[in-house]
Amino acid sequence: MTTSSTPPSPATRAHSFNAAAAQYAENRPSYPPALFDAIEELAAHPLTGARVGDVGAGTGIATTLLHARGAEVIAIEPGDGMAAQFRRTLPGVPIVRGNGNALPLTDHSLDFLTYAQAWHWTNPAESVPEALRVLRPGGALALWWNTSALDVQWIAEQAERIRIHFGLDPVVEQNGSGLRTALADPTGKLDFAHRRVRWSRRVPIDTHLANIGSHSAFLVHDEESTTDFLTEERNHLRTAFPDEIVEETYVVELVVARTP
Repeated sequence: MTTSSTPPSPATRAHSFNAAAAQYAENRPSYPPALFDAIEELAAHPLTGARVGDVGAGTGIATTLLHARGAEVIAIEPGDGMAAQFRRTLPGVPIVRGNGNALPLTDHSLDFLTYAQAWHWTNPAESVPEALRVLRPGGALALWWNTSALDVQWIAEQAERIRIHFGLDPVVEQNGSGLRTALADPTGKLDFAHRRVRWSRRVPIDTHLANIGSHSAFLVHDEESTTDFLTEERNHLRTAFPDEIVEETYVVELVVARTP
């Protein structure tokens, strides 16, 4: 945990997930079927039977859904803890160690390259050329992020409490910067189409708190301060949701580009 006033580096935040892999797997939201419909529509190619590389696969949340869709998936994950949790969750799906800046994949070997909640950990000056290298002509690079719907009052209020306590900009933390980076292709060879998919899930307060606590900004923060925040947040949520069931609303920000 970090206790200094110096903001943790992106690498520190990226590696923080490994110690919380089980918490991540159990509590993070998944993705709606409509997202994968949109991916197929924008890629003009079905996932069924497609060869897919899922980069930054983590504990396998997106990989599971891609596999269920009928895709032949290979997962790429750099973290020890996340990869170990992935193997427990999906023992039959191959996973290799690596990251988007240097993909351990052969040239023109994939129909899709996917990044769920992961593109913002890459350097596009390296990851875009790598995507172009491993995708077949007419293949698709698909990037997406689950973002909290800040037009919902209780979600906006919680985001403001997080901003005050942790000193975080909720828009940046929701990977808006990752989306902007995706749309700024350094090679000029990709033309991204953008789609939003809104969805929600109902979960107990404990699950919601464990979900937000699994984000890197929480994981690298001082443990006592984080615990204090989550304790106080439980009180806010009990007022908003007397039945202790939270309705989390998300907007998936999806961008898809086909290769030349």
